[in-house]
Amino acid sequence: MSALSPIDRDAHKLGLQNYRQARQALFDQRSDYGAAVQNFAWPKLTHFNWALDHFDELAKDNQAPALWVIGDDGQHQKVSFEQMRQRSNQVAHWLRSLGVKRGERVLLMLGNEVALWELMLACMKIGAVMIPATSLLTRDDLIDRIERGEIRHVATHSTQCSKFEGLMQGLTGIVTDRAIEGWQPIALSQSCSTEYLPDTPTLVDEPLLLYFTSGTTSKPKLVQHTHQSYPVGHLSTMYWLGLKPGDVHWNISSPGWGKHAWSCFFAPWIAGACVFIFNYARFDGKRVLDTLVANGVTSLCAPPTVWRMLIQENLADFAVKLRELISAGEPLNPEVIEQVRAAWGITIRDGFGQTETTCVIGNSPGQRLKYGSMGRPMPGYEVVLLNAQDEPAQEGEICLRLDPRPAGLMPGYANAPEKNAEVMRDGFYRTGDVAQRDGDGYITYVGRADDVFKASDYRISPFELESVLIEHPAVAEAAVVPSPDPLKLAVPKAFVSLAPGVEANEATALAILQFCREKLAPYKRIRRIEFATLPKTISGKIRRVELRNAENSRAFPVSPLANEYFDDSLKEG
Repeated sequence: MSALSPIDRDAHKLGLQNYRQARQALFDQRSDYGAAVQNFAWPKLTHFNWALDHFDELAKDNQAPALWVIGDDGQHQKVSFEQMRQRSNQVAHWLRSLGVKRGERVLLMLGNEVALWELMLACMKIGAVMIPATSLLTRDDLIDRIERGEIRHVATHSTQCSKFEGLMQGLTGIVTDRAIEGWQPIALSQSCSTEYLPDTPTLVDEPLLLYFTSGTTSKPKLVQHTHQSYPVGHLSTMYWLGLKPGDVHWNISSPGWGKHAWSCFFAPWIAGACVFIFNYARFDGKRVLDTLVANGVTSLCAPPTVWRMLIQENLADFAVKLRELISAGEPLNPEVIEQVRAAWGITIRDGFGQTETTCVIGNSPGQRLKYGSMGRPMPGYEVVLLNAQDEPAQEGEICLRLDPRPAGLMPGYANAPEKNAEVMRDGFYRTGDVAQRDGDGYITYVGRADDVFKASDYRISPFELESVLIEHPAVAEAAVVPSPDPLKLAVPKAFVSLAPGVEANEATALAILQFCREKLAPYKRIRRIEFATLPKTISGKIRRVELRNAENSRAFPVSPLANEYFDDSLKEG
């Protein structure tokens, strides 16, 4: 850091010391939630480059595995921390030789391949801004991202290059597996130096990442993160996951979304754990469980859909070496948690955060869990639930106090001053999610603020009703929205995607509705059910806004559509 003045050099040194102390304190207090929250303080930094200042220091001469990728064909790729340090340095030199400059934006449309991690570290080292993207993007998606993201460089796999035909004018194309005409193969980087020294120090508020959110109600927004908000902010995620140096951590997630950066990049490598990947072509519960056992995975993070598929196997038959089990995305059903605990003696822990943040709320290791609860605020976050009058309440929108501002919160949406003013007003960041807090401080998710509705003057949480619906074996997925009613103004209606082999008929509708009656209070009862394919965003989130709009456009009197059944007209056998 020769470009720093003596004063800045001292501040940088002190900042690194504070970062390492904060990390160590979370290790030391991993099972003492109260002490961790009370004692934690976000490290104050002026200059910081996580790839250079943290990762490279951790990786130097470290032969422990940093990344372990298993292909669908059973082939293993293991990369040590030292190898990853050297390879990312080579890629950093090579990117600079291609003309990639500090602040320029690089689209990373890659799968779980080693080159993705090399490129992420290399971009960080040279100060380039990464825009992770899923390979599911269409051509129209890419046109939008290239234009609004102001992309200058693209890195992808050869199988994706055809999507960019006619779009690469003025852009640098990088391909990660084989030579393609007009594209630069990353293999050329292997002739570059394995040591890298930056010529310019990195300020913590420089942009690092841009994420296009999935847009369940509107066009995707650009979430911007800096060299502080994710690299430093994910100290909270590391604490929630409960990771330790030497762990083998498997997060079942696809690249291109924030959760992948959470648990396949920052949190494990902050801890010094190995990132484990199994690139199966098609999900198979037994193969996943066999892979856990054979490779000694110690920490597993998976979405609820995966957990529900895993319990279809006899878990007790698999002698796993797991210590931590984590779920994210939505609360798990108690039945799933109990089946896993009965088989392995481990309780699945839940958490909450957004692309805009790191882990905000979670059940950290060693703490008492409450069914359905996301846990309590993570160290460094002050969570306030604000009601419709913007007053603190036991139920309300999940908000983050901005004074002091948590390091893990984005600085804002790129090129969206009005949206930033809306979500960052009156001293709080508004998440748009509603939750309840009990007397012990545990927070339970209710739903998106836009999705909660009233029926007969009762507030209805679609999320709660959907959680009951998916417990029924006939239901694969469900979405609940208000349906117009002349007497009650609105009644809960469920759009249901059925499990394979289940027929969409009156008998199935009756069975599902009877099941829900037993599980739900009368005022929450689902009054209508329609079997349908659910509209989704590219990331797989259900677009309830489409379903709500369709229901709102129905004329009175409301009569059943094809594949729609009304509770009060079904005949019980």
